Amino acid sequence: MRKLFTCTLLTALVAAGAGYGYWTGQRPASHYLSDLRVELAINEGVDQGRGNLLGIEPDLSPRDFQSLDLVRLKLAAYLNSARNDGLLNDKTVVVLPEHIGSWLVFEGEKNELYQAANLNEAMHMLVLSHPLAFANAWLRADGDSRTNDAHLRMKARSMARDYQSLFGGLAKEFGVTLVAGSIALPDPRLEDGKLVPGNGPLYNSSVVFGRDGAPLGTPQRQLLPTYEEQSYIQPSPDHQLNVVDTPAGRLGILIGSDSWYPEHYRTLNEHGAQMIAVPAFIMGKNTWEQPWGGYKSVLTPSEISLKPGEVSEGEAWHRLTLISSVPSSTAEAGVTVFLRGKFWDKRSSGHGFISREGQTSANNTGDGARLLNVWL
Repeated sequence: MRKLFTCTLLTALVAAGAGYGYWTGQRPASHYLSDLRVELAINEGVDQGRGNLLGIEPDLSPRDFQSLDLVRLKLAAYLNSARNDGLLNDKTVVVLPEHIGSWLVFEGEKNELYQAANLNEAMHMLVLSHPLAFANAWLRADGDSRTNDAHLRMKARSMARDYQSLFGGLAKEFGVTLVAGSIALPDPRLEDGKLVPGNGPLYNSSVVFGRDGAPLGTPQRQLLPTYEEQSYIQPSPDHQLNVVDTPAGRLGILIGSDSWYPEHYRTLNEHGAQMIAVPAFIMGKNTWEQPWGGYKSVLTPSEISLKPGEVSEGEAWHRLTLISSVPSSTAEAGVTVFLRGKFWDKRSSGHGFISREGQTSANNTGDGARLLNVWL
C-alpha cells in the first residue's frame, strides 16, 4: 500500500512539474487596439536647413510591450505623424525618454501578466514564467535589491537584442538619428556593432542609432542615479560623457537627473556639444506638481542654491536642466522628454520642454503622446 501511495505521489508530482513546465512555455496570442494619436505640443523656430531636435513623449502601457511589433507600431505611428507635419529630414535627431528600453523586460510574456492588478503582481508572474532563469539571475545579482536586479538581468540578452532591433530599425526606416531613451542592462557594451550585456552590475544606458540603423559612439551610462535607483542601478561617476557627431551637429546625452549637475554641462561644453538630449522618467501621477525632493544621489552642487521643497518637481526640472545659470550650457538647443502612460498601478508623469539659447519653451497641458520640436 505504501509503495502504491509513493508511486501515485511521484506520478502526480511529475505530472504537475510537466504541466508547470508546459505552462511556462505557452505564450498565447491576444489582440490589442492601441491609441496611435500624438499631439504636436511645441514647434520652436523655423526650418533653416540645419536640422532639428524632435522629442517624442510616447503614451505607453504594458500591452504595448507584449510584442516588438506592437511597440514598433506605436512609435512608427508617431514618427509618421511627425513626417506628415514636415518634421523629419536627413538631419533630424529624434529623442525618446528614459527607461523606454527597460520595459522590454515584459516583451513576449503571458496574457496573465498584462492583466495583473499591479506592478508587484506582474513581477511575480514574470518570475513564475521564468523560474530557472530568475534563480540563476538572482544568484548573480548585484546591489541591495537583488530581486529588482534579477528581474532585468534574467532577460538581459533578449532585451539588448530587441532594443537594437526596435530602435535601430526605426532609425533606418525613417532616415533619422535616434537617441533610444535608455535601458537597464548589466555592463552593456558594443561588440562588432551589436549591443550585448555583460556579467557586471546594472547600468542605465542610452544608445544613439544613426540613419543606417547602426550605433553611433558607445553606450552612454547614467552617471548619478537617484538613491532609490542605486539599490539596483550602479552609479558610474567616472564614466566619460560622450559627444557623438550627427548630421545636425555634435550631440551630448544626459540621462535623467544627470542633467541637474553643472559640472556635466562644463564637460559637454569642453567637448563642443551643440545639442543636448535629456531622456527622463518620473514615476507618480502627480509628482510633477508636488514639492521637489532635492538631489537624491550626492550632495547638492555648491553653485546650486535651490533647496528641497522650495519649488515643485516641474519647476526644479526647468531651473536645473539645460539652462543652469551657473554655468550655462554653450549648446544651442536641447530637449527633455518624459515617458508617459500607466504601467499597472503606477503612472508616469512629467511634461517635456525645449531649451534654446537660455530660454525654455514648455507646454504643460494635455495628456497622451506628444511631439516637441526645435529647429536648429
